[in-house]
Amino acid sequence: MTTVTVDRAGLWDAEALSDVAAATFPLACPPGTDIDDIEVFLTDVLSGERFGEYLSDPARTVLKAVADDEIVGYTILHGGTPADPAVAAAVDLDPVLEISKMYVLPGHHGAGVSSALMQAALERARGAGYAGIWLGVNQQNLRAQRFYAKYGFQQVGTKTFTVGRQVHHDFVLRLVF
Repeated sequence: MTTVTVDRAGLWDAEALSDVAAATFPLACPPGTDIDDIEVFLTDVLSGERFGEYLSDPARTVLKAVADDEIVGYTILHGGTPADPAVAAAVDLDPVLEISKMYVLPGHHGAGVSSALMQAALERARGAGYAGIWLGVNQQNLRAQRFYAKYGFQQVGTKTFTVGRQVHHDFVLRLVF
């Protein structure tokens, strides 16, 4: 079994993280999501340039999962009150940390990469004194919902998530420490 190491990513990882995002984000989209809209999202939100911004933002932490000297997954953690007032009311924790993204390359599903990323995210949140952690997950992504439920996340609301011109519907999940 391959050893997975999770560590904080650096600016030098921006392009590799963008490559992982390009391979994984489309898999998390609901069936029927327009490929052009996915491409717009990848360019606008998950490009190497944008990862450079995330890696430089003091309110964000990007963790990378590495196996055999290759980045095989990542998560972006974002501290602060949710910008959407309905999400902030549903989450109702202060301070709170968001798991903004968590993706793993398909060839590494079931190999413990997601678990390693989640454990690292939870340790960071607890260690930094957050009251809890929240995330949004597409209502059709049952696999991800089961994964988060294993860690004790509970549905506390809903939100929308825009991909290009399409609006998707997410559950808001919360874990209180």
